[in-house]
Formats: sequence, C-alpha cells, structure tokens
Amino acid sequence: MDESDSCLPTALDPAAVIEAVARDPRLRPFTSHGRIETLPARQARRHLLLDKIAQAFEPGVRYSERQVSLFLGALHADYAALRRYLADEEFLSRADGQYWRSGGTVLTSPPEGARAQALPAGPFGA
Repeated sequence: MDESDSCLPTALDPAAVIEAVARDPRLRPFTSHGRIETLPARQARRHLLLDKIAQAFEPGVRYSERQVSLFLGALHADYAALRRYLADEEFLSRADGQYWRSGGTVLTSPPEGARAQALPAGPFGA
C-alpha cells in the first residue's frame, strides 16, 4: 500500500459530511449511528445528499479511486453506489483512476477578518 493511500486527505472528512447531512431535516431520516444508512429513493433528495457529499471534495484536487472509496465507505456501506451516483449526476468526474470534483455547490467563506470588522454607521445610525 502506498503511503498516500494510508490516510484520507484532510479535505475528505466523513464526520463533517455526516454532521451536515444530520443538520438538514430533509436528509436526517437517512442517517443513523453516525452513518448514512439508506440512500434516498426520490431523485431530489438523493441529489441533495450527493451535493452535501460532493462539498467534501476540494475543487481542483485529484483523488485516487482508493481515497474516494475509503471516504465514501466511511459514509455508507455501499460506497460503489455512492461513487457511481456522484459520477452519473456529474458531481465527480473520473479518468485514469483519478476523481475530481466537477459539480455541486461550492461554499465560500468570507475573507479572513471580515467578520471582525464592523461596518461604519450610515446616515441613519446603527
């Protein structure tokens, strides 16, 4: 086994995905015991779930099939089905045994320190 395959990249955090899924009332019923127990049958819910999972993949980073499988296996027993859904619904792309994020919601964070800066009071006060 290659050293790069011995652990998951920091961007692939199963706990963060499970937490995000469990926080969403539309997806919470599909989780149990810190995992995704069942995949939604309805396409709209499955799409929402896949989007949450895809957000763990860093845009511009390529992942080996083993890294993707280990990560998805930590989320759900049928990691191959998850991998197939992510590719079929164009959240991930694949070539030569490498996967990369090609779709889904990209969360942006405000520039560092932006939250700490207060906006100046306008002419009508704060």
